Amino acid sequence: MVLRLSKLFLRTLREDPADAEVASHRLLVRAGYIRRAAPGIYTWLPLGLSVLRKVETVIREEMAAIGAQEVHFPALLPKEPYEVTNRWTEYGEGIFRLKDRKGNDYLLAPTHEEMFTLLVKDLYSSYKDLPLSIYQIQNKYRDEARPRAGLLRGREFIMKDSYSFDVDDAGLDASYAAHRGAYLKIFARLGLEVIPVAATAGAMGGSKSEEFLHPTEIGEDTFVRSAGGYAANVEAVTTVVPADIDFSSAPAAEVRDTPDTPTIETLVDAANVLVPRAEADGGAWTAADTLKNVVLAVTLPTGERQIVVIGVPGDRGVDLKRVEANIGSFLPIAGEIILEAANEEDLKKQPLIVKGYLGPGLSLDAPLLGTEGAAKLLYLVDPRVVSGSAWVTGANEAGKHVFGLVAGRDFGWDGVIECTEVRAGDEAPDGSGPLVTARGIEMGHIFQLGRKYAEALELKVLDQNGKQVVVTMGSYGVGVTRAVAALAESNHDDRGLIWPRAVAPADVHVVAVGRGEEIFAAAEKLAFELEAAGLEVIYDDRPKVSPGVKFGDAELVGVPTILAVGRGLVDGVVEIKDRRSGNAENIAVEKAVGYVVDAVRNS
Repeated sequence: MVLRLSKLFLRTLREDPADAEVASHRLLVRAGYIRRAAPGIYTWLPLGLSVLRKVETVIREEMAAIGAQEVHFPALLPKEPYEVTNRWTEYGEGIFRLKDRKGNDYLLAPTHEEMFTLLVKDLYSSYKDLPLSIYQIQNKYRDEARPRAGLLRGREFIMKDSYSFDVDDAGLDASYAAHRGAYLKIFARLGLEVIPVAATAGAMGGSKSEEFLHPTEIGEDTFVRSAGGYAANVEAVTTVVPADIDFSSAPAAEVRDTPDTPTIETLVDAANVLVPRAEADGGAWTAADTLKNVVLAVTLPTGERQIVVIGVPGDRGVDLKRVEANIGSFLPIAGEIILEAANEEDLKKQPLIVKGYLGPGLSLDAPLLGTEGAAKLLYLVDPRVVSGSAWVTGANEAGKHVFGLVAGRDFGWDGVIECTEVRAGDEAPDGSGPLVTARGIEMGHIFQLGRKYAEALELKVLDQNGKQVVVTMGSYGVGVTRAVAALAESNHDDRGLIWPRAVAPADVHVVAVGRGEEIFAAAEKLAFELEAAGLEVIYDDRPKVSPGVKFGDAELVGVPTILAVGRGLVDGVVEIKDRRSGNAENIAVEKAVGYVVDAVRNS
């Protein structure tokens, strides 16, 4: 059916919405695709639903191609399965919780791992039933503290989540590879550039994990890649660790008075005056020679606040996202945490911490941080702090620093953590060259979950020998509404949206420009001929709207081809414009339908 603009439920806006931060948000609202209902919650209008459904169709077709079958779970779920996996507690304030009239607890599902696992447990019991991949396209709910950027980070969103069930790890590897290949095809068909990068599993658990990031300056994720093919989210990058150093002949550490040097910059300046160093010993002191001890506070899901000290080279900043991704190995974390720099109140409760002069030991002779009988603080270090490396660092006394403090001889640590900022120029861990950094939007994430949820919920099958074995699982997500936003973000100009043909709400936008009846009659005839040729058509048949407004709306809405019927009709031609290239041609009326059909089929 031809969509007549005079009847279509659509109102375009000339001005940007006040709360819009990014181009996709501004244009999707202005062009009449979505409307804000509440912070992070949006209503989908007819044009928006058309694009959304086309994204879903591509996903469904590629899921079917790997043998995945579609199911649909409720969004309102009982508390009990999430208690078994401890995620009722782990999610903390990140989920919407509610009670029914009888006082029973429910949640609006943020993900459905538990429900998928229980469904398979209910129906399958033999290795003969596996492998199995099932998926859904469903609304998800997360109580984002700061929803932003329109559809890119909302409280309600649509996600495709699929799960594979296999009897062994070899089966999981095959299912994971099939989903990975399907994802690459999905994004290629949508016309959305993505880069698969190594990622951390985080709270989902499991082993191997990859994200599919769409490169864009507005992305919340930072990733790195090398010319040799390495690519990873910064949380998953591992440091190229220096070799240990023989410290058998290293001189003893020495405490020096360094008044008024609470920062790395002031310490380096003072060191070069007080303890000048010969070229043979490395020349002038730099921040890289210092060991900075950063005090962080971790609020656990239980509400307990844990103080952690991390030693890093003074020329490196601490990346809190990397700390958050990796600190679970050292703390009893089961759920979301809040990680931040320790505040004054935290420091008051740790009288042994001397602000600005903190070192890894309370003194050269005292027990080390993190060891019994000392400050009882967890002390972690960056991988660059290797045995035998010598540092200038705080002496745990105001106005004093220690020079030549040797790691492994003068101080130890409770663990090594990937925690510092990853910089352009750092070496890739696989030796494939220096890293470059970029930002991106996470469009998909795949995990080899393993047996975490199957064990918790006792999903087992009988193997070939009649023995019960725990099923191994994979989890695979695509942000569907986020894909619409990312496509809008990467396909627009200063006049409006420019949709890829695969997802555009129509193939051609016919515009009747002028007041003569013959213009409207010719435009309508072409619209119905285009529809009869198998194309989807929007027809701007509004009789009392100026040509400028009609052209402005056509460019704002973003259909790839615009066919304008106007003054050229007296000469037997219409104008056909390619929205992406901006090229426009006058085409004979009798050839217009064939021209547009060819343009659609060949693009």
